[in-house]
Amino acid sequence: MRKQIAAANWKMNCTLEQANELIDGLLKEKISVTHDREVVLAVPFPYLMLAKEKIKNTGGFKIAAQNCYTKTSGAFTGEVSATMLQSIGLDYVIIGHSERREIFGETNAMLAQKVDVCLAAGLAPIFCCGEPLSIREKETQNNFVEIQLKESLFHLKPEQIKNFVIAYEPIWAIGTGKTATSAQAQDMQAFIRRTIANKYGDAIADSISILYGGSVKANNATEIFGKPDVDGGLVGGASLVLAEFVSIIKSLK
Repeated sequence: MRKQIAAANWKMNCTLEQANELIDGLLKEKISVTHDREVVLAVPFPYLMLAKEKIKNTGGFKIAAQNCYTKTSGAFTGEVSATMLQSIGLDYVIIGHSERREIFGETNAMLAQKVDVCLAAGLAPIFCCGEPLSIREKETQNNFVEIQLKESLFHLKPEQIKNFVIAYEPIWAIGTGKTATSAQAQDMQAFIRRTIANKYGDAIADSISILYGGSVKANNATEIFGKPDVDGGLVGGASLVLAEFVSIIKSLK
């Protein structure tokens, strides 16, 4: 079975005190994380070392950064490089979240650069893709997502992309309370897997965990995660509510 992942994207939320309470509360639940399951906490930059220290003796928990820059070092005030993140022992970096694309203007070409610097630093990208409502309404979402994948990932060698996690996030379902139906999620995630298989072969496509992101909550996680091509979730707001996120973790296959 592919690795099943519950990834918490805290976004720009939590004070230091709140971050402490949330991670401590999660660890106190003593959730059993088997070898084919993983819990990833993507916390804001100031709390990465805190989170890394707290989970160091807890199997199955990993820490992710929410972003990195396209360069490894230099005069880029306020940016954080993949090399820096690697030096503190991180496992993952979220690349191409829709908020980075829409608010900060990140392009597919820029994300290809970010993917490259992550891999060069030995970090696994959680690569986000997905369509806005206007594209979904025109029923051209498959073509839209295919272009995102091809322009940002398809320059990679097979041995590079097999270390990826991909997160499909329909932009119209992020923070809106709307959720893609489990059938819509399955259809797109199966399409993503086929697109990767067409380029890299079935074995690599079948090994990549593809997460769903978009208003995942405790009351819909089991149904969504139950679909064959959905390997867990990239969870936003619900990951900041302890009971919700614990329930979502327990909903993994």
